[in-house]
This record gives sequence, structure tokens and C-alpha cells, in this order.
Amino acid sequence: MKKDLGVAAAVYPMPVLMVAAYDENEKVNVMNVAWGQIADDDKIILFIGEGKKTWLNILSSKAFTVALADKDHMDVADFFGIASGNRIDDKFERTGYHAVKSDKVNAPIIEEFPVVMECELLEHLKDEYVSAIVGKIVNVKADEKVLDEKGKVDVAKTNALIFDQFRSGYYVTGEKAGQAWNAGKDINLRK
Repeated sequence: MKKDLGVAAAVYPMPVLMVAAYDENEKVNVMNVAWGQIADDDKIILFIGEGKKTWLNILSSKAFTVALADKDHMDVADFFGIASGNRIDDKFERTGYHAVKSDKVNAPIIEEFPVVMECELLEHLKDEYVSAIVGKIVNVKADEKVLDEKGKVDVAKTNALIFDQFRSGYYVTGEKAGQAWNAGKDINLRK
């Protein structure tokens, strides 16, 4: 029997995404976004509150990067979520991390995170219920250490963080449970 839990953000897992953009002086700001999702093969949507420093920077620069946070960098990924760029001027600098300018879009790539999507701003959505950034993914870069023998990202090697909204925990991806578009094929063949 199920127990009522009230209103809760009951989706699991959630990604732990590091969203980076430049301000008008090309100063790096990064924020931790768990409420983000691929919206098409080449699009991503990030639900970012209006007025956040990174939100303002994306609207100004028209570009951003989205990196997968990993276990090795969990402390900094968490810091990027609890510290506000609107209140802490040296937020990125405090981490000692390194940024290089993307050669595809006007946005920083944080070198420490293993997989990054380089994105152009398509639109921002703002109404009484939602504030979101929609981006076009123009390129993906990945450290060679997280690639398989065919040159594709091996999620088990990324140690990518996932967020548990039930208990505010971070977990790591890894074990493959089955093959998509194959695990249910026998059911599809039933008469």
C-alpha cells in the first residue's frame, strides 16, 4: 500500500548539470542545475530562476555550456549550487578551477568536468509558472578517459552525479541494466 507524501518533486534521477556563461566582461559564472533535460536530439532546456546570475549572463551572451558533474568534483559542483554569483563576485575563482573559451560558442568550458555541451541560446521562456532557457547543442566535447573503444561516452566511466530530490543526496551513475529499444521487444511481439 502506498503512503501519501504530499507535494514533492518526485522525479528520480535528476541530472547534476554545471551551466556556465560569461558576463559582459567575459567573467565566468557557473551554477548547478538539477532541473534540466534534453528536449530534442540537438536541444536542451534548463529551468533556471529569472534573475540568477547565470540566467542573466546567458541572456546577454546568447551562449552557454552544460557539463556533467562527476563524483571527483562533487564538492565544487555542490558549491556552484549553494553559492550565488549575484552575491559572491569571485564565486568561480574560489574553486581554483580552470575555464577555457569554447571554440564553438561564446561561453566558457570548465576543464575539470569530463563531458560538456556547447550551446547557443534559442529562447528563454518566462511566464507565471516557468522560467527556462532553451539552447541548441552545437557540439559535445568529452575527455578521452570517459570514451569507449568506439569513441562514444561510456557513462560508467564518467561517474556522473545524479541528484535525489527525496533526500537531497548525490549518487553516481554506473551499472547498465538493459539495452534501450530492446528490453521490451518481446512484449511488443505478444498477440
